[in-house]
Amino acid sequence: GGEGRGQKRKRGGGPGGRGGGGGGGPGGGQDAKKQTSDLHRIVKLVMDRRLDPVIVFSFSKRDCEKYALDLQREDFTDEVEKDLISQVYRNAIESLSEDDRKLPQVEALLPLLKKGVGIHHGGLLPILKEIVEILFSEGLIKALFATETFAIGINMPAKTVVFTNTRKWDGTDFRWVTSGEYIQMSGRAGRRGKDDRGIVIQMLDERMEPAVCKGILYGDPDPLNSSYRIKYNMLLNMMRVEDVDPEYLLRASFHQYQQESEAPALEARAEELERRAKEIVVGDGAEDEEAVGEYYRMEKQLDLTRKGMARVVRRPEHMLPFVQTPGRLLDVTIDGDNYGWGALVSYKRRTGTQSGGTAGKAARDSDAPLHTLDVLLPCVDRHFDSKGIDKGQKEEDASNQGLLWRGSSQHCRPARPSDDPKLVSMRIFTATLDDVERISAVRIFVKKDLHPPEARAHVGHAVKEVQRRFPGGVPLLDPVKDLKIKSEEFGKLLDRAAALKDRLASHKLSNVIATESEEGGEGKKDKEAKNEKQEEDALTEEKRDQMVRAYARKNDLLDQSRVLRRESRSRRAVVLRDELRKMKRVLRALGHVDASGVICTKGRAACEVNTANELLVVELLFTGLFNDLKVEQIAALLSCLTFDERNKEGEDAAKGLKGYLANPFYKLQDCARTVAKASEQCKIEVDEQEEVEKLNPGMMEAVFAWTKGAKFVDVQKLTGTFEGTTIRTLRRLEELVRQLVSASKAIGNRELEAKFEECGELLKRDIVFCSSLYL
Repeated sequence: GGEGRGQKRKRGGGPGGRGGGGGGGPGGGQDAKKQTSDLHRIVKLVMDRRLDPVIVFSFSKRDCEKYALDLQREDFTDEVEKDLISQVYRNAIESLSEDDRKLPQVEALLPLLKKGVGIHHGGLLPILKEIVEILFSEGLIKALFATETFAIGINMPAKTVVFTNTRKWDGTDFRWVTSGEYIQMSGRAGRRGKDDRGIVIQMLDERMEPAVCKGILYGDPDPLNSSYRIKYNMLLNMMRVEDVDPEYLLRASFHQYQQESEAPALEARAEELERRAKEIVVGDGAEDEEAVGEYYRMEKQLDLTRKGMARVVRRPEHMLPFVQTPGRLLDVTIDGDNYGWGALVSYKRRTGTQSGGTAGKAARDSDAPLHTLDVLLPCVDRHFDSKGIDKGQKEEDASNQGLLWRGSSQHCRPARPSDDPKLVSMRIFTATLDDVERISAVRIFVKKDLHPPEARAHVGHAVKEVQRRFPGGVPLLDPVKDLKIKSEEFGKLLDRAAALKDRLASHKLSNVIATESEEGGEGKKDKEAKNEKQEEDALTEEKRDQMVRAYARKNDLLDQSRVLRRESRSRRAVVLRDELRKMKRVLRALGHVDASGVICTKGRAACEVNTANELLVVELLFTGLFNDLKVEQIAALLSCLTFDERNKEGEDAAKGLKGYLANPFYKLQDCARTVAKASEQCKIEVDEQEEVEKLNPGMMEAVFAWTKGAKFVDVQKLTGTFEGTTIRTLRRLEELVRQLVSASKAIGNRELEAKFEECGELLKRDIVFCSSLYL
């Protein structure tokens, strides 16, 4: 790592590359041109200051190529270096056929390399990646545009490293690069024995908070966590060996060690919580603590019952008739913060839910709440709680805050009695029916236009006046008389609440209410005695509340301790044991093993397959699908299991396929559903639709043409991927076919064995399987 310098640009679009490749590449138009020109200037600056070689990291294959091509007018090498590059390049591609040497990627790379510019990403042909690595290691490439894979597994240091992005696409969303990823890539800057320092230039594409920057630069390295999982192939191979217990392997795994290593710390935390709980004294002895515990549990049950009643009250059929007109007083809690009483401004129902067709379905499936309320509530801007705000700025902001008429729990907190009245303002919050704690029988007048601060302040004064006139509490709507709730469920909750109230009232801790004095004829001594009694009762009530709070703290600590001890016991148990048992049930259900756990014919075949989903492959084998297909069709069908790019959402994966390829693919999908259903029945979490969507027929036509003897350049035209992706798919496919040869031999099917052998011979030719330059 080294010095960091920033260049700012606007944020761009999503993942790039012809067939994917991840990364947050820049968008189109002016933003893309600005990003490219900024990077062009940075690379020229690096060259002018002799800080080369430089590696420019981008998280998109497409961006790597685009940025490199933008430098094609530059020339960073002399004539001697150009001759060396040409010689190395021509010697390397001599192993390719004449047709393969005419591939667009092969022909387009040499002019760039001769100018000292290189490209390295997973979409390149393997032989071209090796050429680039050799030239870079010899110092003949001055500027290399690469994805993060270049930083892993190979020792290729440079003097300068440039980051074009601070966020990367991880398959789900854009996220900041982690500290470990940053260290891995920036660590390429600075060559041992050649440079006294490495230069790291970070192009910032958006505002970065100091905490995020500190986390990337100085954060802890990525944790080393076990991703150990038992696969069906592994399980079957262990089950076929006598006296081998799969659970022993689980107990000896790093995954199990990591789980068990945390158990002592959990036990220590549990003991500490128990010690703290013992230090809390409740009452004067065990008898008092038992009585307080009984009172606390009844209070808790009453609270839960009231919450259950509130859920029934908040149902739309009960509540909607009373929120149609403005002015109703509502007690509102949003995101855990209770804002107290406020005035209803308006009610809204999500539009489109009654419509038919696609639009109506989309509206009904939306996550947005169906019913929303606009409520005017007292609040304080969280900005005023910041310690960094000075007095002058605070006063200026307070004088202008009336202009803000919309509020949210993210930016505003509930008003407190201790708050400066100047900081409290009335703002309109959007709430759901579930946010309403209580609904009042009182309505006040609310103007239609609440944008002026005076209009909102007037409503705030009216709410306070209502609370002043009802010191015993704002009148509420009666659930039975007003809301007309007649359900049996609510009746039971109402009876339960009444019973709990009676039990609490008769409890010995509740006998603290001052007894009424005899009416009339009170003398001075009687009044003094009454006052003393009231003071004594108040103290007793305060003491009761203190004891209940103490018991609640103690009970909470003990609950936490029990959870930690339970977690500790589960850590010491074999963590994957349940998963192992479920997997064995799946194998029995699909006929791989019998009831005694003895491997069957299906199981022997599955023992040979590990490149793709072994259960699905063997299911295809035993349904007889391969028997009816030609060798070329078999290769095309199996490519769906080795081509790992995702299908486009909402499209028929087999759309456009010819019948001789589409029909086998549909049968493959049926087999995938059979396997997924068997897993679901054995309680393994699996999404049937997701398992089917993993099967990508995008390479079927290309593989079919390849096995028919087509040239690679023609095969590549049938795909939408990079050349490197095509070759990787074909190599994995050949590996799967080899395993199927062994599986066919294991079950004694000579006809299928011969078919798969022929399939492997058709696949293994030309540039796809040319030898490595490192061998």
